[in-house]
Amino acid sequence: MAENGFETQIRTIGLNLSYGTAQVLKDITFDIGRKTVTAFIGPSGCGKSSYLRCLNRMNDFIPSARVSGTIEIDGEDILSPATDVIALRRRVGMVFQKPNPFPMSIYENVAYGPRLNGVKSRSALDDIVESSLKGAALWDEVKNKLSRPGTGLSGGQQQRLCIARAIATQPDVLLMDEPTSALDPMSTARVEELIRDLKVDYTVVIVTHNMQQAARISDYTAFFLLGDLVEYDRTARMFTSPSDKRTEDYISGRFG
Repeated sequence: MAENGFETQIRTIGLNLSYGTAQVLKDITFDIGRKTVTAFIGPSGCGKSSYLRCLNRMNDFIPSARVSGTIEIDGEDILSPATDVIALRRRVGMVFQKPNPFPMSIYENVAYGPRLNGVKSRSALDDIVESSLKGAALWDEVKNKLSRPGTGLSGGQQQRLCIARAIATQPDVLLMDEPTSALDPMSTARVEELIRDLKVDYTVVIVTHNMQQAARISDYTAFFLLGDLVEYDRTARMFTSPSDKRTEDYISGRFG
């Protein structure tokens, strides 16, 4: 256990990211703990979502993206050219801002990833679907309608279905990019409660514009501004006594 109070799972050292001539991340260095919830806050365009996409190599899809530095997950440099990116994305699941269930049944949405990974047994798939939907706090609401389209669920249910789909492949890390920004307050509360539960089994990294949300659900918070990591600390400490005036100004609503 390190002095920061956690066992490091993700280590970032000297990370730089540019899109063409625009540098969006500048020399980012920090550690993220295993089975913690870490929130990234900061104004739009500050680099927090760009960093999140580095963790599962989503920036590979952007031709102008240039990345340097090191990101290690469990000691493996995931930015290395030798990294199996498909295997990496199995280990690092992602939930997006807008719920995006596949146009198929609730069951098949969750079974999709395990099938791709070679699970063929119907009983094994049944078990994975049930445990994943339970893990996403959705099983009791959908257990009698698994053959219905996932797109027919409410927005909050769709987002929890996407979380079930993400955890069905048993990732080590779960990335969430503004997962509640399209949801109503009740659905947001359900997803926040779920995130707190998920850290028992997963390392959760969440980008949020909602400072109150970061304060409610995260153990650690990273504040990004203009491509810099300004401050990173325990959430309780950052929100009560930030060490950088820019953090204090942002948290108190003076800008952003």
